[in-house]
Amino acid sequence: MVVVAVAGGTGTAGRAVVAEAVGKGFVVRSISRRIPSDERRLAGVEYTAADFRTGMDVVTALTGVDALIETLDARTGSSLKALPATTVAVLAAATRAGITRCVLLTILNAAECSMGYYQVQAARARSYEAVGIPASVIYATQFHDLVARLFSAGSKVGLIPAFTGVSFQPIATADVARILLDEAVAGLLPDAAAHHSRRAGGPSVWTMNELAEQWKAATHRRGMVTSVPLPGAFGTFLRAGKNLAPDAAVGAVEFNDWLQARQSLAG
Repeated sequence: MVVVAVAGGTGTAGRAVVAEAVGKGFVVRSISRRIPSDERRLAGVEYTAADFRTGMDVVTALTGVDALIETLDARTGSSLKALPATTVAVLAAATRAGITRCVLLTILNAAECSMGYYQVQAARARSYEAVGIPASVIYATQFHDLVARLFSAGSKVGLIPAFTGVSFQPIATADVARILLDEAVAGLLPDAAAHHSRRAGGPSVWTMNELAEQWKAATHRRGMVTSVPLPGAFGTFLRAGKNLAPDAAVGAVEFNDWLQARQSLAG
C-alpha cells in the first residue's frame, strides 16, 4: 500500500490534499508542527507532529513514506524568511528517508514578481528543480479562497475592489489537491522522469471586475464594485498576465460554482 505524507497537512492546501488522498484509498500521514483538534481531523488519517525547521521528530514522521507532498506556507515575518531553508530541510530529510518522490506546490511564474512572498516561492521551486532525488513542482494560479478574501476584506468598508487591468484564473484547492496527488503517484512509476513540472490553472480567465460581481451576487454582501489601481511589483505582475495560464486550464470548478457550494454549506 502506497504511503503518502503531506507536509503542512493542516493548512488550506494541505487539508485538501489529505482529503483527496484518503478518498483515493491511500495510507495518508499529515505532518504539521501541531496535531489538530479532534473535530478538525479526517477519519483514516495519521496525524503526526514534526518540525522540519528544527528537525524535531522528522525521522519518525517520514518513516515508511513513499511520496511526500509539500504544502508548507507562511505569509509574513520570520516564518516566511525561513521558508526556503525549511524546504531545503524537507528535501534533505526526504533524501535520508529514501522517499521515492517529493512534490512541491508553488505559485505560477513566482520568479517574475519581485514581491518578497513570491521570491520566497521561487527559491523553493529552484531547490526542487536542483535536488538530487526525484522531485516535481506544481505551479498553480491563485486559489478561489484568495480572490474571495480580497473581496471580503474590501466589502467591510463598502468597497469591493476590482484592480484595473487585472484578470485572474482562480483554481479550487480540491482541483490543486487532485493534481498534486496525481503527480506524486505518477512519480512512483519506474519510468517516471527524475524531475518534472506542471502548470495548473483554473478553468477560465475572468477580469477581476467579473469575479467581483460574481462574488457580490453569490454572497449578497453590501458594497460597490470599484475599479482601483494596484501599484507596485504585484500590480505590474498581474497586469502583465503573469498569473495566468490559459493553455493549462486543468481546474474543473469555476469561481462562481465554488461560491455557490460554499453558500450552500453555510446554510
